[in-house]
Amino acid sequence: MLAKAYLLIETAVGKTREVADILHSLNGMSNVDVVTGPYDIIATIEADDMAIVGGIVTEKIHTIDGVVRTVTCVAVGQ
Repeated sequence: MLAKAYLLIETAVGKTREVADILHSLNGMSNVDVVTGPYDIIATIEADDMAIVGGIVTEKIHTIDGVVRTVTCVAVGQ
């Protein structure tokens, strides 16, 4: 069973589209939506286990120029 998490992302002003484009290119990203509201992007990450999901968030997403803050919401079932 895949590990799945929703990532709520706040970006710097003017960086949302650039960040979204980078997210689309990352392995493990199953969905990337630019949204309105308190967050600028909601992305879905799917991987073989939660350690991989954590690595994607900390090593790949947090290092993207323009990412200000993230909240990771782990899916616990349907």
